Amino acid sequence: MGGGSAVPRYSQIVGELRRRIEAGELAPGDRVPSTREITRQWGVAMATATKVLTELRREGVVHAVPGVGTVVTAVPTNPAAATPASTPAHYPAHAPASPVGRAARPTRSAAPTRPGAPSDATAGGQTGLTLARIVRAAVLVADAEGLAAVSMRRVAAELGVATMSLYRHVTDKDDLLVRMMDAAIAERPLPTEPPPGWREALEVAARQLWGLFRIHPWLAPALSLTRPQLITSALAYSEWVLEALHARGLDDQTAFTAHLTLLNYIRGLAQNLETEREAEAQSGLDSEEWMGTQESAFQSTLDGGRYPGLARLAKSGYDLDLDGLFEFGLQRLLDGLAVLLGEGDTSGG
Repeated sequence: MGGGSAVPRYSQIVGELRRRIEAGELAPGDRVPSTREITRQWGVAMATATKVLTELRREGVVHAVPGVGTVVTAVPTNPAAATPASTPAHYPAHAPASPVGRAARPTRSAAPTRPGAPSDATAGGQTGLTLARIVRAAVLVADAEGLAAVSMRRVAAELGVATMSLYRHVTDKDDLLVRMMDAAIAERPLPTEPPPGWREALEVAARQLWGLFRIHPWLAPALSLTRPQLITSALAYSEWVLEALHARGLDDQTAFTAHLTLLNYIRGLAQNLETEREAEAQSGLDSEEWMGTQESAFQSTLDGGRYPGLARLAKSGYDLDLDGLFEFGLQRLLDGLAVLLGEGDTSGG
């Protein structure tokens, strides 16, 4: 009988999801329901589901991760105790188990220790310009804003030095890029001893490389298959795969072809990470929100009956998960190699 208006449906759903997060039912890094899942669970329109996730992102309790979806943001219980290096986890709890784990992409405000980065000769509080500081600054800019944001002028500005001073340490931007890739790949050295079995060895290398692309989305498009750069830290990956396959009787030519096939599969899939980040920056919409804008046109096309398979899929729903897609494709590639090695059907997944 009061004069208050009813709580909007989207606000009710926001409140329920917020309660789950606060209760710990959804932990930092866990995926929250996608727009399609929200439409199914709560029986609302896609526009309402999109509004739910938009509101949660506005409140800062969730954030979008390209290729994964919308995940819970890590929020410290004591904000005063937060440090600049506090970054949200990027892998949902149900992501395929792998050595990659829950990798967090560094932010510009964070300056994590990079084991593979060039040694900094001016450590100990000094502020002299070194190659290590230049590479580190360039990597942080690329991590935060993409490779297009990296320029000699921008890196110099980040370091508070004159642009020309960088050229005492690097020849040009191409030289800087190679050093950036070398330092990034060196962050995740392969184990000293490979695991027993060629398949397990290739899984370790593939998952570690995927993890690197996850941390540094710019890395995959920066690497070239047809004009390979001399990246010292990357040679260990090539050697690892060659030795694992050579030990099973493959000749060097075939083993290297298999290595390139595996590498380009991972690299090709990982390029979606950077393109999605660029698209989100340009449109202001994450992938789920963008899909919501296409829902009506896509459905009207399917209603004609020409694409029954896609129509069934649209009805049941499909949530794209790049981690799951990576693992599925990896296992199928290894299944094919198993046949080449004369092991028949030895599927590992």
